[in-house]
Order: sequence, then structure tokens, then C-alpha cells
Amino acid sequence: MASRNFQWEFLAASLTLTLALIHLVEANSEGDALYALRRSLSDPDHVLQSWDPTLVNPCTWFHVTCNQDNRVTRVDLGNSNLSGYLAPELGKLEHLQYLELYKNNIQGTIPSELGNLKSLISLDLYNNNLTGKIPTSLGKLKSLVFLRLNDNQLTGPIPRELTKIPSLKVVDVSSNDLCGTIPTGGPFEHIPLQNFENNSRLEGPELIGLASYDTNCN
Repeated sequence: MASRNFQWEFLAASLTLTLALIHLVEANSEGDALYALRRSLSDPDHVLQSWDPTLVNPCTWFHVTCNQDNRVTRVDLGNSNLSGYLAPELGKLEHLQYLELYKNNIQGTIPSELGNLKSLISLDLYNNNLTGKIPTSLGKLKSLVFLRLNDNQLTGPIPRELTKIPSLKVVDVSSNDLCGTIPTGGPFEHIPLQNFENNSRLEGPELIGLASYDTNCN
């Protein structure tokens, strides 16, 4: 009987150790993803100084919030005087709910890998210098509620994949260089027109079946 109890205790301890190692590996991979972001940014005010890749996990880093399982759920770097580029490795933060990088001087494109952030609720990249198209992959963000990309230099059409996100409540793409027509399907039915203003090549709400939204739009 004692031998059997010992076996059960050994198995339980082994399982606990295995789960702990899994969490450690996952936390380290998230730290790697965030450190890739740090390397891609210029940080003159040293707001990322605590982002030390030698630590066990990134949950002790400033501007990073984790859940009880030490998985990254928030990155809050709005208005932090950052410049540089968004690292595609951000797409590995599968528990991330809030990505707040507004009011910086970030350039380049929005990585399509952000479409892998299946838990994302808020994507705030407004007031930067982002260029290129809005990735169609953002249509995979089925938990997204807030999408604010205004005041950048984004081009191309508004992806119709976004109309398939039932949770989407706030979309602001004003003050870019978008083209085509404004979607009217799904959640876009309730988005005010001022959230599309100051896009000189963007035309009014599409008339279903009458207008091709991406005519001469690139």
C-alpha cells in the first residue's frame, strides 16, 4: 500500500513539474517575442529599460501585465516616445488582450502576424507613422472590440474580413490614405462616418451589389 501511495505521489510530483516547465517555456517564448519588439524600437526615454531577457518571464517588466498563469495579457506603451517598427514576433503572444502602442512614432507596416492574437480585445495603433495596407488577417481576431488605426499613413482598402468580427464595436481609420468604399456590413453598420474622415480617396458607404469597393484602389 505504501509503495502504491509513493507511486501516486511520484506521478503527481512529476505532473506538477512538467506543467511548471511548460509554463516556464511559454513564458520564455513570450519574453522572446517582447524582446524582439524592444530590439525593433528606438527608446530614448528608456521606458523599456526593465525588459531584461535574462529574467524567467516578462511579468516583472514595466508596461507588461500578466494573468495568474504568467501569460502576457497587456502591453501598454502608448505615448512613450518610441520609434522604429512593429516586430512580427508579437503574433506569438496568444493570450494578449490589449496592445496599446498609440501616440508614438512607429513606422513601417502592420505585421500580418497580429492576426494570430486570438485573444485580442483592443488594438490601438493610432497616431503613428504606419504605412502599407491594413492586413486582411485582422479579420481572424474574433474577440476584437476596439480597432483604432487613425492618424497614420495607411493605404489600400478597408478589408471586408473585418465585417465578420461580431464583437467589433469601435473602428477608427480616419486620417489615413485609404481608398475604396466604406463597408456597411456586420459591425460597420453602427460605426459613425466621422471615423472614416480625412481619407481623400475613400468614398462613401458602399451600395451592396452596385459598387466594387476596391476599384482602382491599392
